[in-house]
Amino acid sequence: MKFVALLRGINVGKSVQVPMKELKTLLEEIGLRDVVTYLNSGNVLFESDLDSQGLTQAIGIALESRFSEAIPVLVKTSSEIMNIRDAIPTEWKSDKFEQTYVAYLFREIATPELVDELPIKRQYVEIKYAHEAIIWNVKRENYNRSQITKIIAHPAYGRMTTRNVNTARKLALLCVGQ
Repeated sequence: MKFVALLRGINVGKSVQVPMKELKTLLEEIGLRDVVTYLNSGNVLFESDLDSQGLTQAIGIALESRFSEAIPVLVKTSSEIMNIRDAIPTEWKSDKFEQTYVAYLFREIATPELVDELPIKRQYVEIKYAHEAIIWNVKRENYNRSQITKIIAHPAYGRMTTRNVNTARKLALLCVGQ
């Protein structure tokens, strides 16, 4: 089965640095097949006979052993990644006029009610829950008014990992081999 692992909080600022070539080799060493990394933000596609829970544990142990730091890992099936992509309105994009992001949620916080808890100004943001993810779109002119950056203060923030819409769509394409 094909999976995507999303590593949270790597290769930004003073966070743990994980070279993608080294990550690919490490995952191959633990038995994952057809490993492909995408961008430098911790997106990895691969095949395995294990389930998501077993993969999360195996990858987490391997990462901590190699990099001496616990790195949160979220593993999604290719179907889950494609379902999330399909839930993104086609007109939502990231360009000079608007930003669209996907927050992939770790299962223990993945509830539709989370959207209502976020400290944002909804009159400036379109936001929705779909398939254990939160998807939002904000016009650049309303970015500061939306208070979207206040999401980082929410207790659930540490159990989500965000990608821009272009990355979310590309990961889904890679899941089907494009």
